[in-house]
Amino acid sequence: MSLPSKSGMRSIAAIGLLWVGALIAPAHATSTPPPAPDVDSSALAALADLAGDLNPYRGDLRAIAVGRDAFNQSCARCHGVDADAHASPAPDLRRIGRICARVPEPDLQLRCQTDADAYFRDTVEKGKIKLGIEHMPPWKNVLSTELIWAIRSFVETSQGRAK
Repeated sequence: MSLPSKSGMRSIAAIGLLWVGALIAPAHATSTPPPAPDVDSSALAALADLAGDLNPYRGDLRAIAVGRDAFNQSCARCHGVDADAHASPAPDLRRIGRICARVPEPDLQLRCQTDADAYFRDTVEKGKIKLGIEHMPPWKNVLSTELIWAIRSFVETSQGRAK
């Protein structure tokens, strides 16, 4: 019995990946996000730099409250009510950037946090596609930049409960 050629092996691998992708497609994948949340964001300070990578509302109690409301209206159906992802099908958002607190040098810690914030915002705005399957729709035209940062601020307050 002879082994398949290299191109034959690639075809087998590609078919295998398609099957695996179909089998692991999450039940929460959706093609369109729900409508914009009905949240009063007037308490949020206006942002001078909408393109910044560092969360400007970090630690702001008003932003955390607005973020909680926006999260529970927009994100909870996949990521769990109040960001408690234990029974949800989607990743635990409280884990994003959690390791940054362990970085001892302030400059590196800030860079770590900036990278985590940029990843969060970019993922929310653009959504998530893996193996051609949409796992999270893009929210760029649904959530304002201010609401995205408010949600990030809220999620960070829940990090201590993440396992």
